[in-house]
Amino acid sequence: MKNFILRAAPWCLALMLAACSDHPNQATAPTPPLVGIVTAHEENAPLVKHLVGRLSAFRSADVNARVAGVLLKRAYVEGSEVRKGQLLFEIDPDPLQAALDSATAQLAKDQANLGQARADFARYQKLHQQKAIAEKTYTDQKFLVQQQEATVKADQASVRMARIDLGYAHVTSPIDGRAGQQQVTEGALVGQGSATLLTTVSQLDPLYVNFTIGVNDLNALQRAAERGDIRLAEPNKTTVKVTLPDGTPYAKVGTVDFSAPTVDPATGSVTLRALLPNPQFRLLPGTYVTLQMKLGERHHAFLIPQAAVQRDITGTYVLVVSKDGKVAHRNVTTDGTQGVDWVITSGLAAGDQVIASGLQVVQIGAQAKTEPWQPPASTAKTDGPSIASATASGK
Repeated sequence: MKNFILRAAPWCLALMLAACSDHPNQATAPTPPLVGIVTAHEENAPLVKHLVGRLSAFRSADVNARVAGVLLKRAYVEGSEVRKGQLLFEIDPDPLQAALDSATAQLAKDQANLGQARADFARYQKLHQQKAIAEKTYTDQKFLVQQQEATVKADQASVRMARIDLGYAHVTSPIDGRAGQQQVTEGALVGQGSATLLTTVSQLDPLYVNFTIGVNDLNALQRAAERGDIRLAEPNKTTVKVTLPDGTPYAKVGTVDFSAPTVDPATGSVTLRALLPNPQFRLLPGTYVTLQMKLGERHHAFLIPQAAVQRDITGTYVLVVSKDGKVAHRNVTTDGTQGVDWVITSGLAAGDQVIASGLQVVQIGAQAKTEPWQPPASTAKTDGPSIASATASGK
């Protein structure tokens, strides 16, 4: 029996091999995943800087008591809009009126004395021509007239000053704007020895946006402009778009109207200021806002959908499908956004096929099948730079 099994084993092995050879190999290569790609094209993109600024009033005027007296009343509603020249406060005018009356009376008295001195001098002139009076008497009378004339001029100045002081009893707004809180209550003695702050009037339309930019950034922009990589905006045509603290974009666009001529040695930055319309008084001074400053136009940039740009511990990157159909990793540098796209400034070349969908099913170095990427309807492109913050910036 044992010999039979040994003789049959080669025949069984041959039958098994023959059976295996009748079926094709089932372990075929997997199908490459399908991904949506966008082809990189060099474009011109807005050159935008994302910064933080603080709003301040266009004009702010302290309203002070300019004469001493007792405050009688407030003539405006706190927090309301006032016009230039509008009455805000009234100081007791009676002592000021009495001072004006006294100065006027002194002027009248000295004018009468001047008239008498001039009449006497006219008489002395005739006597002097006739050699009928002493030279000293004539000269003394001449000097007396001059003294009286000076006294009258001083009295006239006193009357004008007293009249001005009386006018200061009615405290008016120096500018158009919004009047603030009353600082002194009725019945208080104000203007005694020094000016007393009564309130502040601030002009809120337009507003200023104050911000800074690093001197190194400015130098880099100038070098890029010299190389032709960017085109800077003309003076007084650099614009800013503001985002409110709650993330709401502000509809009005501001214009940079001032750049400090020196660098702050403490911070190494340059102070800039933009003029921002505020017709509805939606913005208030003192508010911190984020802003996008459009400095000009960047050349040789790539606009890539935000879905294609990723970030890890090494920085910002995209995945591309190379010419041999394999997935490759590319580190890139971004410079803000335009619409729903990231602005890529380095790391890509014209013609690169950037993966925008299907990133989760591909592996670096593996094959991938491509088709044109179609953006979702909710993220269709919009004109102009978006308000998204540059959190994925590779700088």
